[in-house]
Amino acid sequence: MNMAVDPRRASGAAPAAIELSSIVRSFDEGDRKLHILKGANLRIEPGEMVALVAPSGTGKSTLLHLAGLLERPDEGDVFLGPVNCSDLSDDQRTAIRRNDIGFVYQFHHLLPEFTALENVMMPQLIRGLPRKVAAERADELLKYMRLGERGSHRPSELSGGEQQRVAVARAVANAPRILLLDEPTGNLDPNTAHYVFDALAALVRASGVATLFATHNLELAGRMDRAITLEDGLVKDLETKD
Repeated sequence: MNMAVDPRRASGAAPAAIELSSIVRSFDEGDRKLHILKGANLRIEPGEMVALVAPSGTGKSTLLHLAGLLERPDEGDVFLGPVNCSDLSDDQRTAIRRNDIGFVYQFHHLLPEFTALENVMMPQLIRGLPRKVAAERADELLKYMRLGERGSHRPSELSGGEQQRVAVARAVANAPRILLLDEPTGNLDPNTAHYVFDALAALVRASGVATLFATHNLELAGRMDRAITLEDGLVKDLETKD
């Protein structure tokens, strides 16, 4: 597939891992239009962890969906590296989601009939990697997430924290450039949430993946490189550290 480099990103400073530029997004609600994002801008560098802390209804999910190429903006551009994804075809956007973007949600969404190892292998097999290669990488990732002895277990045999760590391993199995997380620790007790976050943070630092982590946990947000919020349709910095 030919994904042309946007001329605005062809020279000068190195492009961000992901950049949302002047994003506008609205939805029809009955006979009125609901304006969610009104020219939002966001730039995340490789290896940077950014916390997104915003109340429900302010556009948090919309921002994540736009960053993950699940929605298109009404106006504005979404860049992954030097490539402007806003005008790509649906097939091209699907290919980018499969290969360059990892998703982790509040519920793990693991396939219950498969083992932890097989769940982590799945996106690699879909991409076309040989089964042996996928299995070796899945085993390596599970060990990195401190789950090396749990690979043969199905999701129902794992704790909540273990399930989420498998979900993280699955999300990074194809070595994405972008990792998007929507309240991945929201259903976990505080100790387990910190354990999952520590494993995730180590993986992010080792791999250099750019990470946008939506959370209501201000303590976790304070441990990331920076925190942002949404206010009147715009991305604003949020101070979480003393």
